Amino acid sequence: MVKVNPMLEKERKKILIVDDEKDILDSFSVFLRRNGYGVLVADNGKEGLSLAKKEIPNLIILDLILPDIDGSDVAVELLHDPSTRDIPIVFLTCILTKAEQQEAGEFIANRCIVAKPTKPEEILSIIKDRIGPAL
Repeated sequence: MVKVNPMLEKERKKILIVDDEKDILDSFSVFLRRNGYGVLVADNGKEGLSLAKKEIPNLIILDLILPDIDGSDVAVELLHDPSTRDIPIVFLTCILTKAEQQEAGEFIANRCIVAKPTKPEEILSIIKDRIGPAL
């Protein structure tokens, strides 16, 4: 296990992952931590909203289809809160295929959207484009 200097921990960029699929939470969390990011996880929209407002992450990876609140509704609520409105959101979805994603481009309605399944490396590339490296 890598020890992190407490002073660096405060400077480390935080990513909030909101997804109800445990394998996505686990694989993305491990991968992003190994790449130096702080990671918060929530398996539903309510918990995601609560963590976003409490922790103010640097970026949110948000599944569109969640068991309690749709990811789009979570995004709208975050947009209406002055403390969270500027947090970049990367939507994950299974309602869009990789081919449709490539055809539409990375942005749909001015939001970054990624089709499932996706690899952590693809998400890391998007994160670095949006907020830069972990420190």
